[in-house]
Amino acid sequence: MSKHVNKKRRRNARSSGTAEIIELHGSKFEIERLLPPIKALNAAQAEYLDALRSSPQVVVLGPAGTGKTWIAANHAADLYRQRQISKIILTRPNVPCGRSLGFFPGSLEDKFAPWAAPIADAIKERIGAAAYNIALKNGDIELVPFEVMRGRSWKQAFVLLDEAQNTTPAEIKTFLTRVGEDCNVVINGDVSQCDLDQASGLSTVLHLIRSRSLPVPVIEFGLRDIVRSGLCAMWVRAFEEASI
Repeated sequence: MSKHVNKKRRRNARSSGTAEIIELHGSKFEIERLLPPIKALNAAQAEYLDALRSSPQVVVLGPAGTGKTWIAANHAADLYRQRQISKIILTRPNVPCGRSLGFFPGSLEDKFAPWAAPIADAIKERIGAAAYNIALKNGDIELVPFEVMRGRSWKQAFVLLDEAQNTTPAEIKTFLTRVGEDCNVVINGDVSQCDLDQASGLSTVLHLIRSRSLPVPVIEFGLRDIVRSGLCAMWVRAFEEASI
């Protein structure tokens, strides 16, 4: 046996006797997955978060920039990460303020993606891009145009209906009767921004909740609750005061 081999064996023996054994339990990754709780920036957001945590259905109203959609998306992401739900469904009616979906290339889902992007981006940031892409591929996260919701039902899901002021009463009736067991539903909109030439389904839902004292919290944000930016608040207030 060569001198070099003997020297190597002696060195390995000393190393095995003095080396520190490090056990890997995955704690590093568990710590990395721990995210700070969603923080309310004002009293209205705190009320909204309380409603989301205590009620299976919530209606949230108010102008742009108040965090209505962002908070709902992050809350949905947390429920999904904690395995309290198995699916996140994002939908909104196809009443764009510019070109119709028909002008965009791709499938119906591809055409819908730009409208769902703000919600999807918030979820992606909360759970991570890789986890988001896997969930999307597996169908755990669905971006569903409102027009194809008829005939569907959900269980153990978080369903967010955005821009609900642009649903008709018949459409929102169809939506609400799709809800199954263990579902969380958020209906989000701004009645003053309805783009329909007929009655708004969101207004109908609000009337039913208030006239029948239904156990569905209605959270209302005002101009003072805008948190997106000072410029956003300035323009929302200017349009509001000009009745535009």
